[in-house]
Amino acid sequence: MVAPARVLDETPMRLQSSLRSRRILLVAMACLAGAGCAHPPSAAGLTVGSEATVDGTIASVDTQPWSYDGNAEILLDTATHGRVSVHLPARWNLCQAPPIDVEALSVGRRAQAVGTVTAADVVVVCERPEHRLLLAD
Repeated sequence: MVAPARVLDETPMRLQSSLRSRRILLVAMACLAGAGCAHPPSAAGLTVGSEATVDGTIASVDTQPWSYDGNAEILLDTATHGRVSVHLPARWNLCQAPPIDVEALSVGRRAQAVGTVTAADVVVVCERPEHRLLLAD
């Protein structure tokens, strides 16, 4: 009968060890989940409704939305704001900004956009004469 008592004595230790292991596992999972959800830099410093100037490298050029009266989208990878979407309205004739040579825009080129921030990571080039999208190189 000594053996059953010994097993009973070890049971609380096993439970404690098991609980510690689970706690460690949960902490590790929480840390990994946090790292897995980490995002690249956001458009920090861009305030909706304000005017902004962003400099970066063109990551993509999408003028397809113009075919259905939407905004063309130029994605700029910036050092200070992460990826910023620069919108160019289809009805450019209603904009005060000077014309943009869209044919010259290509992935990998450096550009500067000046426009109105309409969302945390969106700048629209249109409504003011000083708005522009210029190639830097």
